[in-house]
Amino acid sequence: MAQYKGTRREAGRAMHLIKKRDKQREQMAVLKQRIAEETIVKSKVDKEFSAHYDAVEAELKSSTVGLVTLNDMKAKQEALVRERERQLAQREQLEARRLQLEARRKRARRQEQKRRISGLSFSLDEGAEGAEDGAAEGPASRKHLGKNPDVDTSFLPDRDREEEETRLREELRQEWEAKREQVKREEMEVTFSYWDGSGHRRTVRMRKGGTVQQFLKKALQGLRGDFRELRAAGVEQLMYVKEDLILPHHHTFYDFIVAKARGKSGPLFTFDVHDDVRLLSDATLEKDESHAGKVVLRSWYEKNKHIFPACRWEPYDPEKKWDQYTIR
Repeated sequence: MAQYKGTRREAGRAMHLIKKRDKQREQMAVLKQRIAEETIVKSKVDKEFSAHYDAVEAELKSSTVGLVTLNDMKAKQEALVRERERQLAQREQLEARRLQLEARRKRARRQEQKRRISGLSFSLDEGAEGAEDGAAEGPASRKHLGKNPDVDTSFLPDRDREEEETRLREELRQEWEAKREQVKREEMEVTFSYWDGSGHRRTVRMRKGGTVQQFLKKALQGLRGDFRELRAAGVEQLMYVKEDLILPHHHTFYDFIVAKARGKSGPLFTFDVHDDVRLLSDATLEKDESHAGKVVLRSWYEKNKHIFPACRWEPYDPEKKWDQYTIR
């Protein structure tokens, strides 16, 4: 075959055309083979139908010798066709039964093979002894094969062990749930200050599982008699500010206690009262103390959020950490 001599681009183009032609030739060969297979299947079907009707025709000719009426001819033909169809149906049933029997035998052979494999020993010592004594003992020695008790099978699936682990997990979960509910039912004293520019300190008793909204509702009931602007106010119009963070209404005190949440100027998980460190010392140094939370009207906050202390308040974000404060 003569080699092509030319530019590299033309050589690449020629190679691409050769590959494309080879691919088309392969596709044509596959298409021809598919057409040939379809033709063979069709010819087989035609032969079956032709054999069926040829047998009926031959039987009809042999049974209607001489002159017969048209009705007798039709009746004889219908009877022969029914008989032929019955024979074909019986043959198909026999073939189906044969296939079922073969499938059962295959399943039985697979089960027997699995049973034999499961009876093999994993012990190397037993395997060596079996190889030495196999010639003397013969097939009878296979009855003593079994699993090696010295092999670690803890990594293998074990239904009993999994059920035991599931039962233990469920018991631990129920125990943890009971302890959590017990802690949530414990009562504590929450000291807060109604803030309208100056502090008015109050205390209420709350369960640790109570939400901020429930706390504000209870605090509002004790404040309405002393403050006129709160008489028509609802819980949704109040804010609870703890350690310079505005706490959402749906959070519970238990959430802050369990998470050991911290604010900008102290912990959020204790609700007793100490003096404000910002009035006594450096505000950037946090003591292990808690300050009274503030109950504030939203309308007051919107009017005064540009001045201290409202300018320091911001919404609570559980993902945000206040690492610049240290405990002294």
